[in-house]
Amino acid sequence: MHILIAPNAFKHSLSADAAATAILEGLQQSSLDLTAECFPVGDGGDGTGDLLMTRLNAHRIPVQVRDPFGRERMTYYGFSGPTAGVDGTKTGVEGTTAIASRPTAIVEMANASGLRLLARHELAPLHAASWGTGDLIRWALDKKPARILIGMGGSVTVDGGTGILHALGVRFLNETGQPITDVPAGLIDLATIDLRGLDPRLKTTEITVLCDVDNPLLGPEGAAAVFGPQKGATPADVSQLEKALNRLSRIIKQQFGIALADLPKGGTAGGAAAGLHGVLKARLVDGIDYFLTTTDFGQALDRADFVITGEGSIDEQTLKGKGPFGVASAAKKKGVPVIGLAGRLPMEKDAALEAWFDVLLPINHEALSLSEALPLTAANLTATARAVGNLIARTTPGGASRK
Repeated sequence: MHILIAPNAFKHSLSADAAATAILEGLQQSSLDLTAECFPVGDGGDGTGDLLMTRLNAHRIPVQVRDPFGRERMTYYGFSGPTAGVDGTKTGVEGTTAIASRPTAIVEMANASGLRLLARHELAPLHAASWGTGDLIRWALDKKPARILIGMGGSVTVDGGTGILHALGVRFLNETGQPITDVPAGLIDLATIDLRGLDPRLKTTEITVLCDVDNPLLGPEGAAAVFGPQKGATPADVSQLEKALNRLSRIIKQQFGIALADLPKGGTAGGAAAGLHGVLKARLVDGIDYFLTTTDFGQALDRADFVITGEGSIDEQTLKGKGPFGVASAAKKKGVPVIGLAGRLPMEKDAALEAWFDVLLPINHEALSLSEALPLTAANLTATARAVGNLIARTTPGGASRK
């Protein structure tokens, strides 16, 4: 019996790597005679960049960047492949072998502009900017990559990517031609976007943004309304952020002819996906599909008798491009049964979820508050996986251990 263990991160508790390890430990404690492969996945959310660096054998290169308030900090980006002489105009999703032949830089936005970098009392979304992610891209350009992959999940900014673009040489000007530096609050006065200082190396570099949500830039499902409160925005802040992003969208449409307001995935990372698409022509892709294809997940599936996936919550949002759905969708195409584990599941029968997951199991074994349950995530995953292993052993011919 060969089991493929492919969880997403369990938000606020376990990375995808740690979740996979906990599940493996549980299976190994069971009576199931098995082999297993850990293949943690990322859907563009926090941690996806690190997983890509590992899968693509990228070197982690330490650099100094700015945090959301301009303070210096050390972090890193990933670089994989040769350093020069490769055509950077090719597009499309490729597997590990193909991508290794092209120089590729990998940027994790959360490493420079992430929510996890700030204490709760520091959150100030009207003044937090994504400068540091732009710093990472600028450093990466020194390696002459054919492409830069950006995992945008986990950001603390709602600046429409203006901090990133400013770090790359773009100037945002008001009606008197003065630069706007207090973003996103100052974007309400935006009149012109000046590209004369834009880093020329971007002209020959493909930018691909891995998105973990499908939300548009503006409106009730947009970056400010949905994600602003998660980043510390009050209702008044949300209103001001919406106006600032709307102004940015209007100026980009006016200058570059690109409509961003309803762009699918444009709301990713506080609208950074929309801003990079509008100014840099960045490609916005479904994060989990791109990750699975790029890392040759299908080859791992071909060896599997069962797949176990999971994340903190599996619900209707999961079917909108989250990691477990991507895993389940890929497995279903190959006829491999899928078991989903989660801290929270719908109480009522959900036919849409059951169409993709053969079994859905909650990992919590007693009534606890969220703050009490989060520290127990690893132990609960291990216990649940042990029970899953025992069940498979007792119901599958030849599944019981002969040890």
